[in-house]
Amino acid sequence: MARYDGNQKAQTRTRIVENAGRRLKIDGVDGSGVSTLMKDAGLTNGAFYAHFDSKDELVAAAVADQLRAQHDTIEALPDNRASLDAFIADYLSPHHRDHPDDGCPSAALLADVGRAKHVVRESYTSGVADLIDLLATRIHVEDPSDARTKAIGLITVLVGTLQMARAACDPITSEQMLAAGRTNARQFLD
Repeated sequence: MARYDGNQKAQTRTRIVENAGRRLKIDGVDGSGVSTLMKDAGLTNGAFYAHFDSKDELVAAAVADQLRAQHDTIEALPDNRASLDAFIADYLSPHHRDHPDDGCPSAALLADVGRAKHVVRESYTSGVADLIDLLATRIHVEDPSDARTKAIGLITVLVGTLQMARAACDPITSEQMLAAGRTNARQFLD
């Protein structure tokens, strides 16, 4: 039986990380066992340790990958207010609320990350810091520290609003939360 070459191994690892990112956002870290994560990637449990030393290492890689994808999405937007307004509207939309697997890792995994081992929290901290730095460059104010403060405020309002809207079982209340969050998030851009 032939062994995988380095390229195939890298592609397999990427597939595992991408699938894990989606599954973790649906079921959470504790609700996603290694066997489920590997099955999602079309692999057996035995293949796991050829790519990762622990589940925490996979979770850290998945969190980093999800945050990098979110960063890349924002970076690809034109650098103007209209694009940030559209990003806010999309982020705090019913579609994003109802489809955590396709959305923001912070809103879906923040509580899990907060309880996770250092390697996962470190991966999250690095990824979210990059996201904050990018948003700060898109908030055009004279003082760079003010831009960073506004970027932190923006991301915390977005994430917190989405988490609360997902938790609310009353659709009217959930919609009101999303609408208020959109209004409040846009205030950070003024």
